[in-house]
Amino acid sequence: MFSFFKKKPPVPEIAAPAPVVEAPATGWLRNPFAAKPVAAEVTEAPEAPEVAETPRAGWMDKLKNGLRKTGSSIATVFTGTQIDDALYEELEDALLMADTGVKATQFLLADLKQRVKAAKATEPQAVKALLVESITALLAPLEKALVIGQHTPTVIMVTGVNGAGKTTSIGKLTRHLSASGASVLLAAADTFRAAAREQLSVWADRNTVEIVSQEGGDPASVAFDSVSAGKARGKDVVLVDTAGRLPTQLHLMEELKKIRRVVNKADASAPHEVLLVIDGNTGQNAVSQVKIFDDAIQLTGLIVTKLDGTAKGGVLAAIAQERPIPVYFIGVGEQLEDLETFNAREFAQALLA
Repeated sequence: MFSFFKKKPPVPEIAAPAPVVEAPATGWLRNPFAAKPVAAEVTEAPEAPEVAETPRAGWMDKLKNGLRKTGSSIATVFTGTQIDDALYEELEDALLMADTGVKATQFLLADLKQRVKAAKATEPQAVKALLVESITALLAPLEKALVIGQHTPTVIMVTGVNGAGKTTSIGKLTRHLSASGASVLLAAADTFRAAAREQLSVWADRNTVEIVSQEGGDPASVAFDSVSAGKARGKDVVLVDTAGRLPTQLHLMEELKKIRRVVNKADASAPHEVLLVIDGNTGQNAVSQVKIFDDAIQLTGLIVTKLDGTAKGGVLAAIAQERPIPVYFIGVGEQLEDLETFNAREFAQALLA
């Protein structure tokens, strides 16, 4: 779901790959902006949309399986025969157990009751379908495309607590950006964690992209050098891997603020995106992470990982209600293709499948 807006003619090495939009196998170029340049070709090849839907269908199966535990606990609420106070009470409990949070749960119940009344629903299964609509409406503000190409390079800072899947998500994102025709430069600014530089180097090798790193270097210095190198080499994207940290580690949070300031010195318009990777298994703690990191470095987007574990997918509803920062990607596995763009309706449908 990337859009490549080039105000200037693209450099030769990037302009060459015409198949960028014609590569549905990656599943990433789905937004209308990317589709406009080939609108005429679509009419000549009517079978193209069907091909593009295939990987998305496979993705939906993975998402449903990942959210099965959450969905089954909610679905049991609608196995009865009556729409009464008991149903809503059971639904409230199920939503809270799914880490939806108090505010989002209250919002969903109030919205659902209005929809049930307006639709004059009489069966619990009809209420379930209306709940999909309520969740979709709540999550819709989180659905936003990551735009690449308005700046050269587009500088993306990525952070998150240890174990959330930050570096792995950077590797997956690099793979899809590269496959879509973007030139990527990785910045190994995670000098805090042992072997982090080596781990990112492996991803750079796997994706055949360049990397800037310094053994024992200052994170902010690495970030500055990387942005400068990205500008000099005409890269489309500079991905800055920052140290994993807990929000309670104040000295590391201050370092993160410093990295942001230094990146801005290297490019007055950067960083263009500041992404937080959160583990879908952490429940309401994820909401706290979003709030603290956002207050510190002004987040522009989220990547939610590990929704295939014991994750309680309702946490996205809590985020939408309390700190509605766009969710660019969600992950349900360890494979390169197991990171996809977020779609509110798909998520709601998978949650209650």
